[in-house]
Amino acid sequence: MAEQKKFDVLVVGSGGAGLRAAIAAKEARPELAVAVLTKGKLESSGVTALSCSDRMAFHATLEHTEPHGEKEAWRYHAEDIYRIGGYVSDADLAVTLAKYAGDAYHFLDQLGVPFAKRPDGLADQFVTDGSKYARACYTGPYTANHIHQALVRKVRTMDIAILENSVAADLLQNSQGVVTGVALVNGTAIQAKAVILATGGAGAAWKVHVFPNDMTGDGFAMSFRAGAELVNMEFIQIGLSSVKTKLACSGSMMRSWPRLVDENDREFLRDYFDADTPWEEIYTVLFRKGASWPVSYEEASHVIDIAVYSEMMAGHTVYLDYSKNPTGFDLRKMNPNVWARYANMAKLNLTDPPLATSPLERLKAINMPSIAWLKERGVDLEKGDRIELAPAIQHFQGGIKINPRAETSLKGLYAAGECAGGQHGANRPGGNALMDSQVMGMIAGVEAAGFAAGAKFLRGKAPAGGAAATGGGIKVAEVAAKVRDLMSKYASIKRSASGTETALAELRQLAAARWDGAGADERQVQETRNIVSVAELVLVAMSARPESRGPHLYFENQQARKPLPKQDPEWRKYLVIRREGNEATAQPRVPVQADWEELPDAIK
Repeated sequence: MAEQKKFDVLVVGSGGAGLRAAIAAKEARPELAVAVLTKGKLESSGVTALSCSDRMAFHATLEHTEPHGEKEAWRYHAEDIYRIGGYVSDADLAVTLAKYAGDAYHFLDQLGVPFAKRPDGLADQFVTDGSKYARACYTGPYTANHIHQALVRKVRTMDIAILENSVAADLLQNSQGVVTGVALVNGTAIQAKAVILATGGAGAAWKVHVFPNDMTGDGFAMSFRAGAELVNMEFIQIGLSSVKTKLACSGSMMRSWPRLVDENDREFLRDYFDADTPWEEIYTVLFRKGASWPVSYEEASHVIDIAVYSEMMAGHTVYLDYSKNPTGFDLRKMNPNVWARYANMAKLNLTDPPLATSPLERLKAINMPSIAWLKERGVDLEKGDRIELAPAIQHFQGGIKINPRAETSLKGLYAAGECAGGQHGANRPGGNALMDSQVMGMIAGVEAAGFAAGAKFLRGKAPAGGAAATGGGIKVAEVAAKVRDLMSKYASIKRSASGTETALAELRQLAAARWDGAGADERQVQETRNIVSVAELVLVAMSARPESRGPHLYFENQQARKPLPKQDPEWRKYLVIRREGNEATAQPRVPVQADWEELPDAIK
């Protein structure tokens, strides 16, 4: 394999975490050669550059953040991260995120990210799901995009090499397992003293997701093949979304009480509640789905996700319909306290026509921009269009296991952002993902630069690979389609031992089969190879956790309506995934604990 270039620090991925890591590495050690490797163009690659939502949050404890007067209010944030995560994440990483989130915010603020401010000039903050205090900073729907744009502007002013339209295939390692660079799909290699993986998640391993389509879990797969530890791969946030537009149908989309119907206009929601459940209780759960969009065992609204998924598995297409009220819905019977906490609803008299009789009118009153946004993308609710709905893969809570220095289990390899694992548990506070990318991105950059400053360039090679055959066997595109079918059926809302066993058997048959690479380029082959690896990691983790926790809803079988209960505290452990031979294995491990009265410094 011919060598292409040498860099002291090589960052793979150009989303928020990758760009922050590159900036930090160069600022920490200006004399080092730093490069960013990205699949596409710098300005438009990664989730941070493209994702948007109703009010996207960046979670941080600032000097004025509640509780007021507390010198170290970040401690409450750290405890929230650990508690909301279900005690299956590392407490020292929770400390790291919380303690340095404020610094991350101020860095972005200085770069010109247009965070919303109060009249006194301080950041405006609101309460997100799972948090007691208002810590969420924002610019609006495009918070992530604004952050990415600011980071790109900063990188463009620095002596950082940008390697665009370059696809990594595998990590290079020497005989001692030290990571020495990255092999590319075009057959060349880049040597590096330190490699930072910031490759994001793997939504493209499922049929429905909210990721860019090139998010194929490259970092997960490369690190696994190299022998690194991964953790919490069963915990994937999944939320009901528009199939056509990828819009997360949370917040006001559910709070306006639309109908859930199939292609025959059949309302099916009641079928998933006990027969004697009052209508007002059913529609209170639907309303609360707006504030608990990712499916979670701890939220009663997971019944909505189960209903949608079950109807789809029965062959139906599911829609949100805003043309008229659902059967049995009567606002006069609803408790006003349900919506009183929402300022855009509390000011309305919802019991007056037309608000009382029309979900569309309610949606107009509380979130007119969402109607315009959907119309621009081909879904016109005012003309009677319905929103086709499906559970969509949204965020990977786990990934390559890191410590508070962003170090992985392999020397010379660091990870940050969504491809890293251990900092989030089963759930996470809203806004913590963006913040995580900046805190751990900064730390990864500083630590990798420090390591590279004292290291030498070493020669290495990639693990034995599985290149596609040029003739005969299964078409590469067919392999990818089969993986997506398996994961959407067995690794989505409903999970079971029998389903996971079936999926793993079929997946391993696909992996072992001869692939026909005719009609597929090198990149397609590599990305398919990666989603096969990611699928195995997720399924092995699922099979090793026989309980429900967070988004991991575990059922007795695929036909059951209610998930098995959480086994707490018996399963306050995470599953560490490693490669043994050619297969993944899972081992339970007790996470790093913390005494919340005497929290340690995250970085010594």
